[in-house]
Amino acid sequence: MSTIAELMRVLQFGDSLLPVGAFSFSNGLESAVQFGVVHDLATLRDFVRSSVEQAATSDGVAVLSAFRAAQLGDAQGIDLADHAVFERKLNEEMRTMTTRMGRKLAEMSERVLGPEASAINGWLARIRAGATPGCMPVAQALVFLALGLSERDAFAVHQYGVASMMANASLRLMRIHYLDVQSILFEVNADAGAAYDRVAAHSLEDMAAFAPAFDVLASLHVGSFVRMFMN
Repeated sequence: MSTIAELMRVLQFGDSLLPVGAFSFSNGLESAVQFGVVHDLATLRDFVRSSVEQAATSDGVAVLSAFRAAQLGDAQGIDLADHAVFERKLNEEMRTMTTRMGRKLAEMSERVLGPEASAINGWLARIRAGATPGCMPVAQALVFLALGLSERDAFAVHQYGVASMMANASLRLMRIHYLDVQSILFEVNADAGAAYDRVAAHSLEDMAAFAPAFDVLASLHVGSFVRMFMN
């Protein structure tokens, strides 16, 4: 951070209350609670940490790839990152989550940032035309570039968003103290710098997330009769 204004931009666009619909999703936590995979503070901590680690090597790589493509004015590279995220979501609910939030963030940025955000406005036009899906990690990359912030900032906010979405959902799904949830966030966020260092040199071909338990839980959620979240 070189200025107070830049810090404020990170806080604004990294806020868990940003109006992009994150409150509607649990990132798989609801099914994990329903089926007993997550049932106390320790299992919640493990589930959130695992999710964030998986996010770093998959969607986090796309954040960096899209950011760098946008720096070069490479619209095709941006869309390649977008498709890479979408194609690695194995179930409909996860695809709905990432595209709904991505499009909402792009629309918000079009309104807030105006014509100066040329890369994200062009990307939004391609989303509306059906040329690219519009996934959240790509939206975050383009917004942070438009704000004059770094790829590290974009990656950090992406990782924080994954953890905070699940932390906020846990308060509605479990009997858990809200300060314990903040402790989990504090612990998990401490690993973000090391995660960035691990994936900074990765390309889209290196994107990977082996999480069969998450995928099974997500598939079970689709058929759930009673549910609070959209995934």
